[in-house]
Amino acid sequence: MIKSYSDLEVYRRAYKIAMEIFHLCVKFPKEEKYSLTSQIVRSSRSVSANISEGWAKREYENVFKQHLIHSLGSVTETQTWLNFALDCNYIKDEEFIVLYKETDEISMMLTKLHQNWKTR
Repeated sequence: MIKSYSDLEVYRRAYKIAMEIFHLCVKFPKEEKYSLTSQIVRSSRSVSANISEGWAKREYENVFKQHLIHSLGSVTETQTWLNFALDCNYIKDEEFIVLYKETDEISMMLTKLHQNWKTR
């Protein structure tokens, strides 16, 4: 039974990957601090933040679903920043593959949750 947003697997996975990305960004060049680093950290954190904010408003089905759509947009934005990080040689191919696969799975989970959510 889901009692809190933290009971949602998609939330837990989104939070976890945001932390992984944060720790990975520590290795990025200092000149990226206010550009790529801040953008990818912000977008990755936005995924779980939108899930939790939407959860607080879940009695209003359309509002909750809109937050899930925002989360989905943030996942896609994070994938774009991951592409930049790879192309700038800030992350290794193996790191990219793992992170991109996880963001794809989170995206699919958000889509399913959006399609199947019904307020009681």
